[in-house]
Amino acid sequence: MLFFISDLHLSPRSPGATRLFLQFLAGRARQGDALYILGDLFEAWVGDDDISDPFHAHVIAGLRAASDSGLKIFAQHGNRDFLLAQGFSAASGVTLLNDPYVLSTAEWQFVLSHGDALCLDDIDYMAFRAQVRDTHWQASLLARPLAERRAIAAHMRDVSESSQRAKTNPHSDLQAAATDDFLRAHGYATFIHGHTHQPARHDHLVDGIHVERWVLADWHEERGECLVWDGKALSREAISEENRP
Repeated sequence: MLFFISDLHLSPRSPGATRLFLQFLAGRARQGDALYILGDLFEAWVGDDDISDPFHAHVIAGLRAASDSGLKIFAQHGNRDFLLAQGFSAASGVTLLNDPYVLSTAEWQFVLSHGDALCLDDIDYMAFRAQVRDTHWQASLLARPLAERRAIAAHMRDVSESSQRAKTNPHSDLQAAATDDFLRAHGYATFIHGHTHQPARHDHLVDGIHVERWVLADWHEERGECLVWDGKALSREAISEENRP
């Protein structure tokens, strides 16, 4: 059994979502073989030297306990936690994956991604993405003192929230033509991604081949959601206080 989640945006400002995630790690997730986190586990990550922050340490301890129990945990970078690196991986037991990543099982093939790279119609966001994914920009940022990086992250968060409030639809969708090209390039595999905060199942017809695209839900203070592969089919499963272990 495989679990897929994304867009938890965990931070001290989201105690409910954090509690749900840690309960999920300690309970339901351990009934599976692997957990795939497809970006934006954290609301912000300013570098692996921030691991000792009490909030981060708490989440990392939960990940490590689940990993030590036998659950394989994988994660991709999102647009909020693009600086996750090997220090985080070593502390948490989480394996970082490339984006996109092709996941082949005995029964099926999937392609996993955060999804933001295909939001090509959002010109401002694509410019931001190109900047923060640039290795030279990242190195320059990581060279700054930790306190300064935290302040920069807080400012970027405030700017992002102001921009989203000003938009009728704050979360852009994937560009249709680019998505079809992506599906074609990855062998028409079932596509699972997050980022857009618009959970749905889409049917694509690419070169006469039917391809499913599953969009993961973002997490809230009272409710999360995971996508479950049981070896036969994908299904959505709510995560809430009512179904805690």
